[in-house]
Amino acid sequence: MNSASLWRPLRGRVDPRNDPSLRIGPDHNMFRSSRTLAAQIWLKGKEASPRLIAADAALGILCSVGRKKFNDHPFAYHQEIELEISTLTNHGVGLGRVQLPEPLRLGSCDMDLPAATGAGWVIMVPFSLPGERVRVRIYRNHQNYSEADLLAVLTPSPHRVSAPRCPLFGRCGGCQYQHLVYAEQLAWKRRQVAELLRHLAGVEFAVAPVVGSPRQFGYRSKITPHFAAPNRGVAAEIPNAKFQIPNEDRADPATQQSASCARDSGLRTQPSAAAADCPIGFLKQGSRYEIVDVARCEIATDAINTRLTEVRANVRARLLAGEFTRGATLLLRDTGGTVTSEYDAVITEEILVAGRGVWPIRATPVGDWRHGSEEALSSAGLRPAAEDPAQRASAGSTTTEPTGALPAVPPLRLRFLARDFFQNNPFILPSFAGYVRDQAAATNARFLIDAYCGSGLFALAAAAKFQRVAGVEVSETSVAFARENATANGITNASFLAGDAAAIFAGVDFQAADTVVVIDPPRKGCDEPFLRQLFSFGPRAVVYVSCDPATQMRDLGYFLKAGYVLTAVQPFDLFPQTRHLECVITLRKAG
Repeated sequence: MNSASLWRPLRGRVDPRNDPSLRIGPDHNMFRSSRTLAAQIWLKGKEASPRLIAADAALGILCSVGRKKFNDHPFAYHQEIELEISTLTNHGVGLGRVQLPEPLRLGSCDMDLPAATGAGWVIMVPFSLPGERVRVRIYRNHQNYSEADLLAVLTPSPHRVSAPRCPLFGRCGGCQYQHLVYAEQLAWKRRQVAELLRHLAGVEFAVAPVVGSPRQFGYRSKITPHFAAPNRGVAAEIPNAKFQIPNEDRADPATQQSASCARDSGLRTQPSAAAADCPIGFLKQGSRYEIVDVARCEIATDAINTRLTEVRANVRARLLAGEFTRGATLLLRDTGGTVTSEYDAVITEEILVAGRGVWPIRATPVGDWRHGSEEALSSAGLRPAAEDPAQRASAGSTTTEPTGALPAVPPLRLRFLARDFFQNNPFILPSFAGYVRDQAAATNARFLIDAYCGSGLFALAAAAKFQRVAGVEVSETSVAFARENATANGITNASFLAGDAAAIFAGVDFQAADTVVVIDPPRKGCDEPFLRQLFSFGPRAVVYVSCDPATQMRDLGYFLKAGYVLTAVQPFDLFPQTRHLECVITLRKAG
């Protein structure tokens, strides 16, 4: 049998990194399946030649259990090396390169690896920073890069935080940047957006400075911790809790991670003394299953952390009583200091809309209004307040606050289910929603369509700027809340439609040439049917809000081909201390 006939039945698009059935534990090199090497190839949509498969097989892209089957090209298992970190990836991982002594040969394949020459072999090192010289230990070799654990920082970056606030930083997978001063977090996120623009959309465009969060810690109004039942490391089921997070693909990264962990588990277990020590928290850095016990989350609000103590005690007591047989994700959502843990609870978020900005009805000390540089504030239409030099020195950013007396106008009250998608940093929500509204209004359109409208945040916040606004959403529950919210707030020029995914704009009677569309799609970005309908409708302008700039810049390429021109790129840091951010781009139809 020749190599072609051996591999042909196994060709296809396979990415085992996204296949939960392959993974069995936290070890970097452990996988559940001993399937043939062809199932370990990531083909990116192309058929693999026998030569390519043989090369990947020799490299061992996905290693089997432990050191025994470790691929030792170009480094041995746990080999320690020193290198300098040159940049950060958009995943928050330090990247450095080392020169190999000679091109790597793959046995009988006699292939040169492109990364083994030229700029050098790439090594990814979490928790390292650009400019640092570090000692690392290799734990995995891929086809064109290696991954390593950080052992020691030999020459630290001047931007390194010597004592991150959270004692679990580096173990808990929730944060990537607590070791980096906040001003540099913003600078790197801006640079990463520019790189995504260049590489994914083929566009060179000035990215505005990132608008920083008023709070760098204690900002998250929702967390979703989970736990593993004793004995088998299986997440436990909470009676009446929801396992599948509605609109999960629109959820923030922490919610998605927790929901995935809950779905992947399901074996029955028996209560034991280990229940008293059962970890309740978030996934360990680099693991899909191992959970780190988190008694306090430093990026969550104080109200959530107070309630978390009670919830953890309750879960452990019920574990000891043997009440849980399967697992789910816990929910804690804070609205104005009141925390709910019921998925189906109806909650209310209040936002004060005034002038060009919007402010939340939350008690926020002046010192918490840190929005990044003055340049960032100006680009987003915000005004800096008087500075406190001590605060600025500690924060690395400009302290800002709403200036002048707040107008005597009623707040915008939004009701929705606790489990529903809603921005989880209420402290930056004012400037974020205000910027989207102002960008839409600046197009001079008379009408606004809020696609993916949810409970109506953008449509209702912008209603006063337009003759008519319409929200479109495939979720009938969200549409019902949006309609109730419009009525409760006395907004009479807004309507909301439960749109069919196949005809999302069918019920809208606005003239396209006089309409601006606001879109806030799921993390995966816009799908082809939606874009086809949007371009067919042909609005005057589009304001595109995204929680994943990578998919946003991918979609930007389609907008440019459809005749739209990019006019603004404004990132917002809704998730300090993490690699994640929101980005708003504005496009106008050419001609």
